[in-house]
Amino acid sequence: MFKAVIFDLDGTLLDLPINYPAMYKKFSELTGITEIKPLLKTITQIKNPQILKQVIDTWTSFEVTIIDKITIHTEGMQLYRQYIELPKALVTMQGKETVHKICQKFNIQFNTIFTREESFDRFEQLKMAITKIGFTSSDTLFIGNTDNDENAAKQVGCQFIKIK
Repeated sequence: MFKAVIFDLDGTLLDLPINYPAMYKKFSELTGITEIKPLLKTITQIKNPQILKQVIDTWTSFEVTIIDKITIHTEGMQLYRQYIELPKALVTMQGKETVHKICQKFNIQFNTIFTREESFDRFEQLKMAITKIGFTSSDTLFIGNTDNDENAAKQVGCQFIKIK
C-alpha cells in the first residue's frame, strides 16, 4: 500500500480549456519555429532567455484567461477526496501563478507543488516531489492522465493510476 500520493493537474483533477492552437501560433510567432509540437521539447530548445521568457509569459496569459472556464474532472477529484488524509504533491506543466489561482478557486491543497518553473520533465518533477514529501518511490502513488505520466511513474518506480 502507498503512503503518499502525487497528482497531475490538467486532465487529471481538472480540465483546462486552453486554446492550444492559438497559443502554438503565438509561440511560433515569438520563436520563428514553425512546428511547435511536442511543446515541451520545443521549449527546452529555446536558448535565448528573452524569447523563452516571452513564451512562458504567453503560456501563463493563456492559462490565466481560462480560470473561470475550468471544469472538474470527476474521476480525478474523487481520488483526491479519497486520499485527502495522505501527504499530497502536485506536479504540473502549468505555471505557479495559474496553479495558485486554481488551488484557491477549487479549494485543493498539497503539501508541495512542482510546476514548469522547477522542471519541464515529468520524471524530474516526480523525483523532486517524492523527495520533498519524504517517502520512497514504492510508497508513492502517482495519478495522471497521459502516457508520459505513466512512463515517468514507471521510470521513478512508483505506483500509477491513469485517469481517462
